[in-house]
Amino acid sequence: MRRIFHDWRWWALLGAAGLLAAAVLRPYGWREAAAYPLVAVVDITRSMNVRDMRLRGVATDRLGYVRTILRRTLRRLPCGSRLGVGVFTGRRTTLLLMPLEVCGHFHELSRVIGRLDWRMAWAADSRVAAGLLDAMTLMARPGLRGHALLWFTDGHEAPPVNPRYQPGFSAVKGKVKGMLVGVGGTVPAPIPKFDEDGRRQGFYRPEDVPHRSTFGEPVRPPRGAPGFHPRNAPFGGEWVLGQEHLSSLRGEYLRRLADTAGLDYHPLSDPSALLAAVDTLGVTETVRRPRDWRPWLGGAAWLLWVGVYAGGWVSGGDDRRKNRKRSNT
Repeated sequence: MRRIFHDWRWWALLGAAGLLAAAVLRPYGWREAAAYPLVAVVDITRSMNVRDMRLRGVATDRLGYVRTILRRTLRRLPCGSRLGVGVFTGRRTTLLLMPLEVCGHFHELSRVIGRLDWRMAWAADSRVAAGLLDAMTLMARPGLRGHALLWFTDGHEAPPVNPRYQPGFSAVKGKVKGMLVGVGGTVPAPIPKFDEDGRRQGFYRPEDVPHRSTFGEPVRPPRGAPGFHPRNAPFGGEWVLGQEHLSSLRGEYLRRLADTAGLDYHPLSDPSALLAAVDTLGVTETVRRPRDWRPWLGGAAWLLWVGVYAGGWVSGGDDRRKNRKRSNT
């Protein structure tokens, strides 16, 4: 019996058993880590159906591209981070999910992101600046204060905006941190047209959309133009043909809009760079996260067990060699 206590393998097995017993007790520690408080708002207007983005070499629409990038970002967010999900159309922003912790609610967040669809839109217009102001007003409320706004859009205003009536951001500027994330190609592409059942019916034609704003008073009244009347037709009576039936990333417009609103601008050309761009906002916070020691304890117990097995095989071989030598002599 005393000889057993002098065998290191006995102590190794005892140590492995102790480590496994400790792992069964579910030991946890605590550590501090960086986390992100974010709210992602996605443009679901019809220009986001343009197929001018590519994923793994395959053409996809802008909205599908944003869904994929958001789900990838969700997987990369560290535990303790919070993510809210909302949509924009018309002039309004609506939150579908208030910010939730990403690890404990990963399934719910991933499912909501995967089901973002243009059919959820409740208005046909795309007033990007007005929708951004509405989102920033929403973010300034107590329940969302401190979260960074990620606004995914191609910047296509439909109908075109009269510069005289651009919304002002003075009431919320400085109270919200965030960025406009530009989505879309640089070459104007046709906008798909769908029927009421969601079936594609070709593309929008020039005569299907307005190519200029006819709201309010023009910046420069076209006095002397055909059909001009200062009260009844301040924009003139001619039909204007433009390129509003085509859509591309309005990068310069979004950059100016971000400057006006006090936000950053980031074109979504490199999906892996999104979190790096979020880091520049300075909204990360330190949270206490549980550290699970069970994998380490189980791994150490396994190494001890392997060591006992390997040591027994080596020592057994030595004993066999010694026995052969004795028999030969």
